[in-house]
Formats: sequence, structure tokens, C-alpha cells
Amino acid sequence: QVQLVESGGGLVQPGGSLRLSCAASGTLFRLYALGWYRQAPGQRRELVATLTTTDNSNYVDSVKGRFTISRDNAKNTVYLQMNSLKPEDTAVYYCNAQVGLTRTNYWGKGTQVTVSS
Repeated sequence: QVQLVESGGGLVQPGGSLRLSCAASGTLFRLYALGWYRQAPGQRRELVATLTTTDNSNYVDSVKGRFTISRDNAKNTVYLQMNSLKPEDTAVYYCNAQVGLTRTNYWGKGTQVTVSS
């Protein structure tokens, strides 16, 4: 089992920045990737960014050049630095871990990000 706890969400003005953190614990020796997804009201959950244990990263096109995913292995923590935020980035952001050969998904409870003036 893997537990994920997010932090760092909040209200920010357009053009502002936020950094999300996700602390992972539990059975991590078969961890494949950590990442972030988001879900806006009435929308499907979508991938934002992922980072594998071999340092391969992947971003949704809409955040490329604005968001950066990174990891602190010593702390088993993944971060999402979000710059130049737009109102359309407003969503609940979920931390995700993929574990094992079957890439079993684990989810955090989510943290709200609201971009508004």
C-alpha cells in the first residue's frame, strides 16, 4: 500500500505561482512513477505531469513551459512548481503513484487550486 498526502494548494491571482507537494509513504520499492492529475468541475480527471524513477517526465501540452515536476528521493516527495497560472488551471490537483509491473494507481485526497482575481 502507498499513502500520498498533498499540500500547497490555495487561491492565487492570474500570473501567480504555487508549489504543490506530495509526500509518499508505504511500500515504495516498486514505485514506477509519481505525478499530478487535476479535475475541474464537470470535467474528467486529466494528467498534468508525471516523473518516473528513471527521471523521464511527461506534461500535458497546456502546462508545458509553465509547470515543472521534480522529486526529492530522500524525502519521497514530489513537487509541482506552477508558474504563470491561468484561470483555466483551477481544479483539484491529485497526487498519483504508479507501483509495480501492473502500474497500480494510488491517489491522494487532492488539494484545491483556484486561480482568480
